[in-house]
Amino acid sequence: MAQTKTRKKISKDNLTAIAFLLPSFLLILVFVYGFIGWTGYVSLSNYNTIVPDFSFAGLKNYIYLFNDFRFQADLRNTLFFTIFFIGLVIILGLGLSILIDQKLKGESFFRNVFLFPMALSFVVTGVVWQWLLNPSTGFNQFLSIFGIQPKWYTDTNILAGFEWGSIEFGLPVAILAVVIAAVWQMTGFSLAMYLAGLRGIPDELKEAARIDGASEFQVYRKVVLPMLLPITVSVIIIMAHISLKIFDLVYAMTGSGANFVTDVPGVYMFETTFRGNYYANGAAIAIIMLLLVAIFIVPYLWSNRKGGQ
Repeated sequence: MAQTKTRKKISKDNLTAIAFLLPSFLLILVFVYGFIGWTGYVSLSNYNTIVPDFSFAGLKNYIYLFNDFRFQADLRNTLFFTIFFIGLVIILGLGLSILIDQKLKGESFFRNVFLFPMALSFVVTGVVWQWLLNPSTGFNQFLSIFGIQPKWYTDTNILAGFEWGSIEFGLPVAILAVVIAAVWQMTGFSLAMYLAGLRGIPDELKEAARIDGASEFQVYRKVVLPMLLPITVSVIIIMAHISLKIFDLVYAMTGSGANFVTDVPGVYMFETTFRGNYYANGAAIAIIMLLLVAIFIVPYLWSNRKGGQ
């Protein structure tokens, strides 16, 4: 007997859901993925003048960038900024959340104080910290009493530097000033994440560890911190996404800096595209930034998808 295949009818609820989602899907398809595709296309062209030229250039623009002194300096600065930024945000956020979790008096006050910087834009943060870390004003007015005069973001020294390509590879001292400003603004985010995680750990688990003879340090090391690992991964991914595409904070606070010691790919892309009219080079920088972010985001999304399945 021939088996008849029955088609599933789309219910009215499904049609309603599709109707609501379709406009957003089309907008994302055009204005996100469409523009990413267009940027990739421009990056492979000769469009480096005011007059459009979409003739195929292959990887010429990418080769130029990786041999360019400024772009090599940008990659160096981004690497050290990302390492110090993520590390300090995790350490300070975790430490402060543990302190607040001790049922302190005025807990809501301290929580709001640490969360307040997140309400500010990076532009405002950059302007404020530019004044605070100005070598002739700000903190140096106080530090001069002790004979200390840091140059902050005007310092051109490279610590532990060695020759790498066209640049001196090492820690640019000036980038630490930008790290301070970024950490000040984003620590509240990691604090909120960790505090929510701490409040979600049952007290019975910690009490059981204490009954078994574990010290308070061992309770946190053996019980609490392992349970906070998913939150730590989330904080790393989100902070890495912010640090790799940072633009407004650096642009408002320091600019590219002397000898490009505080320059980042976002600032270079802006100046190359909208000031120099090198559209293909600017598009290539944008694609490289996208790939750097994807290195962190894609494995995280893939692991979440596998975990969900």
